[in-house]
Amino acid sequence: MPVPATAAPPAAGTTHLPRHVAIIMDGNGRWAKKRFLPRFAGHKAGVEAVRAVTRAARSMGIEALTLYAFSSENWRRPEEEVSDLMGLLRLFIRTDIDELVRENVRLRVIGDYRRFSADLVAQVEDAIARTANNSGPILVIALNYGAQAEIAAAARRLAAKAADGALDIAHIDEAAIEAELDTSDLPPLDLLIRTSGEVRLSNFLLWQAAYAELLFIDTLWPDFDAAALESAVAEFGRRQRRFGGL
Repeated sequence: MPVPATAAPPAAGTTHLPRHVAIIMDGNGRWAKKRFLPRFAGHKAGVEAVRAVTRAARSMGIEALTLYAFSSENWRRPEEEVSDLMGLLRLFIRTDIDELVRENVRLRVIGDYRRFSADLVAQVEDAIARTANNSGPILVIALNYGAQAEIAAAARRLAAKAADGALDIAHIDEAAIEAELDTSDLPPLDLLIRTSGEVRLSNFLLWQAAYAELLFIDTLWPDFDAAALESAVAEFGRRQRRFGGL
């Protein structure tokens, strides 16, 4: 079973397989543009990369894989593109849920996915329910997710508990905040990867990334495959993690 994010970090300097890997899947549009294809073709190719990488993560023994599928800022994109992304999400759930069930994968969703259409919300919740009792690796999909909103919501919940007298303000510390985050039941984030050459976090797992290893690579997401994940994990293994120590 996963441990809370408040678990003690490994000893400084150790190299090992990351328990929790997160990926900002960037570059679908540029991948399509390079091939003179519509953006939808890039997003469709990106779904194939999701399949390849989730399978590779399972094979490698990674406990949790979190994928940034739709940010709270993505609503600013053209309506047609948002509709295409929603369609691909429906397709992924419909075609891949049986494999997740069969492979003992537990699906989790972080973010306010209930803003989506009622039929898509029902599909997402059915997929979560079908895998809820699985005990193997965790696949986390970030949908309508924004880290700043996540932290603000955690603060509101803590403030409400304090106002009701259920929580002493003096007890609001890092552990209390982590317990209110969407990721509270996941292993601590070890490795955060962003594809496409962009070097920013784009409002993704800002709290959780405090001591994660960050890796920014030029590969466009549709070209990111099992070998690319293995290379990223190998790079993680070469780094020394001090967690503020020597």
